[in-house]
Amino acid sequence: MKIVHFCAGLEFWNGMANTARQFMSEEIAQGHESEVTDQPFHIVSGVDVVYIHGAWLPVLWKAAKRAKAVGAKLIIRPAGSYDPVRLAYHGWKKRLAAFFEHRMLRRADVLLATCAAEAKWIHAYEPRAKNIELTNLKRFFDFNRVERVEDGGSFDAEAQKHRGTEIHLLYLGRRHPLKGVEYLEKAVAELNNNSVNLVQEDSTRSTCSTRLRIDLKIVSDAFGEELEHVWNWCDVLMLPTLSENFGRVVAEALERGKRVITTDGAPVWGEEESGGACECVREGVVGRLGGKLIYLKGYRDGSDEERVKLLTKAILTVSGDEMI
Repeated sequence: MKIVHFCAGLEFWNGMANTARQFMSEEIAQGHESEVTDQPFHIVSGVDVVYIHGAWLPVLWKAAKRAKAVGAKLIIRPAGSYDPVRLAYHGWKKRLAAFFEHRMLRRADVLLATCAAEAKWIHAYEPRAKNIELTNLKRFFDFNRVERVEDGGSFDAEAQKHRGTEIHLLYLGRRHPLKGVEYLEKAVAELNNNSVNLVQEDSTRSTCSTRLRIDLKIVSDAFGEELEHVWNWCDVLMLPTLSENFGRVVAEALERGKRVITTDGAPVWGEEESGGACECVREGVVGRLGGKLIYLKGYRDGSDEERVKLLTKAILTVSGDEMI
């Protein structure tokens, strides 16, 4: 079978393209002929299946048209594009382009959603869609290093070096109004300004109070060896998002054994198969994957103050002051 994955751009920082490459690698391993491209003329007679990754761009509409013209099966992965929060952002532009978007969706043989919540968003946006299926992107990542530990666990060995005095929080990605970085910065500033003290118990059962320093690093353009240095520095990956397709960076952090704080703006990480069997809830803070993943319920639709409060509780949780 000959398969083409089409993306609007192929940059290696482009999560959409990187996911398409994972599909391609899986298909090649299964014996298919597969490629990733950003050129519509690669969609030619003889191609059996065309995947389109993304939405809202004329080049994607063109690729969809070519797929149908050559008789290929058309599969579209909108990647969270019909989340109501995202639809409202620059909504007037999307309303202008809606005719072309709806036409593309109705012509698709299959629409791929990354979770049940996204399937509902797609159906609400285009009720006449032929077929909506779920695809589990977590299959592309190895979470074997995620430890299931008692009572919520502890940091990994690297983080233990400075646990109790300093915690390294990492936001990895571009600044965008839907990413929620401003709420994270405010939560960290308030915690540091209030001189958070942790009461810890040593092996002799005596207690001591230790001032916690929270160090937040926002990184948007690290690659290769530089990126690995950033990951080595990181104790906790932060994704305080209001709207997310999948959140590749969450999977990448969990693969490295890092702890993660994310929100219900990335609903795929709130699904039961993310670790529901060990779920523990405390005021909107949910622990999953053996305590490695903290998922904030009520964040997406909360007020600015509520978002900051939830992030504050989550940071205290991973610091050991309020461990789930």
